[in-house]
Amino acid sequence: MAYSADELTEQLIKLECRSNFKIKNIAEYMLVNSKEAFYTHSEGGKGKIIIRPAFEVFSDDFTDIDGVVRTQGYFHSSEMTRFPTRIYKSAQPIHYGVAFKINSEQAAKDFIAKLTMILGG
Repeated sequence: MAYSADELTEQLIKLECRSNFKIKNIAEYMLVNSKEAFYTHSEGGKGKIIIRPAFEVFSDDFTDIDGVVRTQGYFHSSEMTRFPTRIYKSAQPIHYGVAFKINSEQAAKDFIAKLTMILGG
């Protein structure tokens, strides 16, 4: 069975990530003991984790995790207010980040562990 966005949310709560808000299909989280924000996006029942573009240099580290797949290009959403903005498909800048599809509970655990390690946690 496929790993759902709801299962991803449950896993993040178990990992003690703090949820700040959820608007439509975007939710903001903070890593435990950190002020680093990341977002989840639910689309068709599947979950993605979106991280700041500054972490794009670590994409290979994340995609080396079994069950993690990077989505092509950048993910854009006006709800990701802690992320930088750029011009994309309109005159107004929009927030953007690097998105990864998460396909299993273990992939979610390993992804958060890797992000925490990169931040020096």
